[in-house]
Amino acid sequence: MTSTIDPATTALLVMDYQQGIVAMIEDSDALLDRAADAIARMRAHGGQVGHVRVAFTDADLAAFPPTSGMGTRVSASPEALHADAPATAIHERVAPQEGDIIVRKTRVGAFSTTDLEQQLRGRGIDTLILAGISTSGVVLSTVRDAFDRDYRLFVLADATADRDAEVHACLMDKVFPRQAEVITVADLAQIMTGA
Repeated sequence: MTSTIDPATTALLVMDYQQGIVAMIEDSDALLDRAADAIARMRAHGGQVGHVRVAFTDADLAAFPPTSGMGTRVSASPEALHADAPATAIHERVAPQEGDIIVRKTRVGAFSTTDLEQQLRGRGIDTLILAGISTSGVVLSTVRDAFDRDYRLFVLADATADRDAEVHACLMDKVFPRQAEVITVADLAQIMTGA
């Protein structure tokens, strides 16, 4: 691996690692271990950690237009994704700490309904490392959007999961490498500089 990153200008985004979403993933304990390891490595090197969660207030639910596919899905069981529901809380094993970025979104990608861009730019972040559930949801949407916003991108293949293993593999092997470097949590130690 030849790439290096400067932790001072890098953020690890841990996306949709929420109680109810983690519970849908096979072997979630191992996934949580790897995500927690990535967070610990970023903190040890002085990098920024950010948390993205999907959750809806009553006002968010009421604002969906009738044409919204997202609105239709969420409205089918609004209590499960309500902002106050225990299922939407960030999993305690990857819980935020003081100084972390935390955003709540109401769409699939991390940027479209949040102030994530402003928080990242305000901290001088130009490189993102992404971990999330699911590969075909928040991670795919965020890779595309972040690439268009000119971030340098890395995706943690082993701290990202999807309920469909074939889709996960296809995205990691064929789609993401066009816009991001696909790495593992173990690779983080090799690519960190300036710490």
